[in-house]
Amino acid sequence: MKSKKKLISIVASLFLVVSLAGCSQSQPAPEATPQPEPEQVEVQKETMKIAALKGPTGMGMVQLMENDELGESAIDYDISLLESPDDIVGKVISKEIDIAAVPTNLALTLYNKTQGEVQLLAVNTLGVVYVLENGQEVNSIADLKGKTMAASGKGATPDFVMQYILKQNGMEQDKDVMVDFTLQHADLAAAMASGDVKLGMLPQPHVTTAMMKNPDLRIALDITAEYKAASGTDLDLPMGCIIVQKGFANEHKELVQQFMDEYKDSVDFVNNESEKAATLMEKHKILPNAAVALKAIPYSNIVYIEGVDAKDSLASYYQILFDFEPKSIGGKLADDGFYYQN
Repeated sequence: MKSKKKLISIVASLFLVVSLAGCSQSQPAPEATPQPEPEQVEVQKETMKIAALKGPTGMGMVQLMENDELGESAIDYDISLLESPDDIVGKVISKEIDIAAVPTNLALTLYNKTQGEVQLLAVNTLGVVYVLENGQEVNSIADLKGKTMAASGKGATPDFVMQYILKQNGMEQDKDVMVDFTLQHADLAAAMASGDVKLGMLPQPHVTTAMMKNPDLRIALDITAEYKAASGTDLDLPMGCIIVQKGFANEHKELVQQFMDEYKDSVDFVNNESEKAATLMEKHKILPNAAVALKAIPYSNIVYIEGVDAKDSLASYYQILFDFEPKSIGGKLADDGFYYQN
């Protein structure tokens, strides 16, 4: 009897163990506690205020402007496009802007006027001036002798450059070659397009605008090439540049270098992808339309040459301007402090 009870007890115990094991296996595994996603930290870009001129001096800026608009630039650029150099002067002197694209003579004028508070970062434009002719008579500087040529901006740098070229070729302005400064750029371009003026000196993009309206016009002389020939050297004709506030550059060296890298990429884009660049120049209102921009780009000599590398070309150019009119560069030639070095 006792053996029977003992057997029943053992069987009952085994049944209980099996039942408990089954229950434990049927319970779901505990769910993993979800981990919070890492918080996204937005990187705040540094801001840089830039002023540039419409036309060739500002053309190299176009990809930089587009990338900034798309949020793809390394810097948050605040870019103002202005009509004339005079619009930039006050902003530079008051330090409203950090960087500006200006004519090279204005760069040195500002350096002298601010007692060295601005520096030249890079040359961004070489010669953009051409002699146009409705005809086939002018094929060399010598062919200008005895003729009257229309031009704009008496006492401006293209005037001094032309006087220098004539002098180096044994001629004198208003004696051997008469120059009529009656019309401004846009009016002269219109007069050449209509056929009222047969021979004139103009900068880009007015050259392209006139030629697109009058297929009888041709480029008779490239002033950049004539300048090199007259000087007897390989030195460039540096007409546009990028300047920076000295104090800003000293405090933000890495930021300035980032800008220089992005600007150089933008210049390469303009020269290597002209069609895209032309479309963007119209979009950002640097030039009036893409058609003019596309034809003007090859003749606008958009470059990136760091100031220290352009020093010889600039020194020669500034000496020529100084010899004609010291006030055209602010009264003094450039010293070493004018050229920015990172």
